[in-house]
Amino acid sequence: MSFSYPSQSSLAAVVPTAGGQLWIFGGEFASPNGEQFYHYRDLWVLHLATKTWEQIKAPGGPSGRSGHRMVACKRQLIIFGGFHESARDFIYYNDVYTFNLDSFTWSKLAPAGMGPAPRSGCQMIPTPEGNIIIYGGYSKQRIKKDVDKGTLHTDMFLLKAEGTGKEEDRWSWSRLSPSGVKPSPRSGFAVAAAPNNRCLLFGGVQDEEEEESIEGDFFNDIYFYDIGKNRWFPAQLKGPKSERRKRRRGRQAEAEAAGGEELQLPPPQGPLEIVKEVVAEDGTVMTIKQLIPGAAEDKDRSGSEEEEDEEEEEGGALGQPVEPCPRSSAMVAVKHGVLYVYGGMFEVGDRQVTLSDLHSLDLHRMDQWKVLLEMDPKTQEWLEESESDEEEDDDVEGAEGGEEEEEESSEEDSEDEEGEQQHPAVQPGEAQAQYLARTEQYWLGLARSHMGPEAKDKKVLKVAQAMAKTFYEDPIQTS
Repeated sequence: MSFSYPSQSSLAAVVPTAGGQLWIFGGEFASPNGEQFYHYRDLWVLHLATKTWEQIKAPGGPSGRSGHRMVACKRQLIIFGGFHESARDFIYYNDVYTFNLDSFTWSKLAPAGMGPAPRSGCQMIPTPEGNIIIYGGYSKQRIKKDVDKGTLHTDMFLLKAEGTGKEEDRWSWSRLSPSGVKPSPRSGFAVAAAPNNRCLLFGGVQDEEEEESIEGDFFNDIYFYDIGKNRWFPAQLKGPKSERRKRRRGRQAEAEAAGGEELQLPPPQGPLEIVKEVVAEDGTVMTIKQLIPGAAEDKDRSGSEEEEDEEEEEGGALGQPVEPCPRSSAMVAVKHGVLYVYGGMFEVGDRQVTLSDLHSLDLHRMDQWKVLLEMDPKTQEWLEESESDEEEDDDVEGAEGGEEEEEESSEEDSEDEEGEQQHPAVQPGEAQAQYLARTEQYWLGLARSHMGPEAKDKKVLKVAQAMAKTFYEDPIQTS
């Protein structure tokens, strides 16, 4: 493949022309020390048939920016929003440009109506009618000198073409007010067109500020947006058929044992917030919050689906053997009714981990995730670590952070050297709940040693339980 284009961060759109083309516009280049930025305004196309890049030079395009979004719709590339930031100031955009894929010309649109506020990081999805849905995004405003306030947008808009697909079409904005169970506020989520006139949303992150630190709650949930009904609802995985049959037979046996009386199922419950903890190889822990909707929240399903969902509530929903770990900035695509999720990132403390795994989910069956490509943790690198950082340990800036990391690393290394014998062994036939109850004090102490004396007791308990659960399930790997 011929790579002759600048290294930059940008968004892409794919069209089937001439064996497939991947288009990118603009983006941002950051210097290794993160102090210098450059925003591009160039347009490139990757010809997939020949695996070669070509720069397309056309006047009248958008200004240099990053964080914008671009989709292909009816022989046009449509670009919305983004931001430009310098060392002294920043600006967010809400302008709309189109690039005609036949005439190779730019046009700036002036849609009627009230459109979205300036933002970056939103998501755009084209509809079958040739309209564009825009959801979410992020922006910030300067409150006073050196003080900025960020806004996580949760609104939704429709950019509608009033004509018949011609370049001189008139466009208009309208605000959408969907019903149903909406996704929790987040950024870094991914969207794609789904079967049955729907869009889907996957993952993302919600940053929570605690005193002087920011912690991210990452998600791996799926929400559907029904375009025709203007309604959000959460996805529900049914689980493999074999498991559903076992649960059905178990309930039938209980009913027969009760004298043929109808088994009374518990009443539907409301949303349940599940807090998960992921323990990295070095012992650091990431907190994940996930909202599990109640059975009564989606009333648009058939009777057979409702029966399977009731079965799922008794043991399938929270026990999925395989699923993508919570993440933001994943890439998603839907092909022949199958959702593919690739990569993304999550954070552990001040560290960012990039992912390279690939999962798929049949959107018609909605039974279970499949792992197509596993991620090798040994190939991952912490993004905040670099050779230049190590060489500048003696510098005043960042010296404290470097020392703390070295101390934590030495503590973790010493624990790794002590090995598996430090952890209480799982006794033969011991259930997970029994193991957690028997070894709770040990894991509390271990979690406290990792998190420090200032960590909240409630969070230390959650981390301890997560570490114990991880060790119970795979004692060799956890040690």
